[in-house]
Amino acid sequence: MSNVVTEPPVVAPVEAPPAPRRPLTRLEPVVQAIVPVLLSILASGVLLAILGRDPFAFYGNILHNGLLTDFGVQQSIVRMATLLLLAGGLIVAFRANLWNIGGDGQWLLAAAFVAGIAPSVVGGLGMAVGLPLMIVIGAVVGAAWTIVPAVLKAYYGVNEIITTLMMNFVGIALANILVKGPFLTDKPGVPRTEILPLDQRLPMLGGSQIHAGIIVAVAMMLVIHVVMTRTPLGLRLRVLGSNHRAAVHLGLRPQRLTLIAFAASGALIGMSGAVSMLGDWGSFRADFNPAYGLLMVPVVFLARMNALATIAFVALFAVIQIGGDTATRLADLPTAFILVLVGLLLFFMTITEFHRVRRQRRLAVASRAPRSAGAEEVR
Repeated sequence: MSNVVTEPPVVAPVEAPPAPRRPLTRLEPVVQAIVPVLLSILASGVLLAILGRDPFAFYGNILHNGLLTDFGVQQSIVRMATLLLLAGGLIVAFRANLWNIGGDGQWLLAAAFVAGIAPSVVGGLGMAVGLPLMIVIGAVVGAAWTIVPAVLKAYYGVNEIITTLMMNFVGIALANILVKGPFLTDKPGVPRTEILPLDQRLPMLGGSQIHAGIIVAVAMMLVIHVVMTRTPLGLRLRVLGSNHRAAVHLGLRPQRLTLIAFAASGALIGMSGAVSMLGDWGSFRADFNPAYGLLMVPVVFLARMNALATIAFVALFAVIQIGGDTATRLADLPTAFILVLVGLLLFFMTITEFHRVRRQRRLAVASRAPRSAGAEEVR
């Protein structure tokens, strides 16, 4: 009688069920955005104490003069109009993984050009036509100043950090040449453009000192959010930013998308310069450079390049800027101390991002480990 050998049944590997999503996970982006802010405030407080200043009085003056007074609130909102448009321009570029670091040159060149021709254009065409036209001209100037970096990046692969920085220096110098040359007014004092009369600037809202530029800025941030999250163009830009090879494989024409992203980024930054001249200053002085471009980089990254979240972070930054001017003066500190706070913010943001990436990698390895072990047992 022959022995019948039956093979054991093949048991399919049983995959471990996915780990349940912890409630805290949904709050992690918020926590990761707030923690660097709190750490930078704490570190700046320690530095203030070392310098012999009262940190509580310093931060109290920032809040009081930037948020808790009618004048401070209005000035903070006015500053937001400029910063939001500039941040929007950075979001578009960064989403496509394009490092547009030349925002200051684009901003200053557009501001100088708009300030130089606004008195004659607005005075001749009227506010209803002249002011929108000047904002469009500012956008065109800002976009035009990105053509060289965009073409070099799209068709020759030249690093855009280098080209935008070089164009940044040229743009700053050219803005000063325009003010000291063709746009120079004959009034004595610091070289500047002709002053746009108060009654020809962007209209004020409700009798306050807040001009209509904030409406333009918020509207553009909403448009950016919709475009980046709800349209094919936004999807293409995000794919390009996530994986250039995947964009090529999908036939998305990376060269064209690079040109579009750079042009949109420069246009929004140019609009920021135009709104600032038409609403805040009314004139452009020689050697004027608020350096808003680099200041907005950490703010945009703190908001995870989300246009809606950026509005909240820009509001906080505007309060710090407006209130910080008075706080540093009362504490007998240079106004550049606010830049120390921004630098610490960028430092702690980098540390937080480093730990986030490491944690994600550990979780990814841990989630694969049980599945691999089960497969070995089956073999």
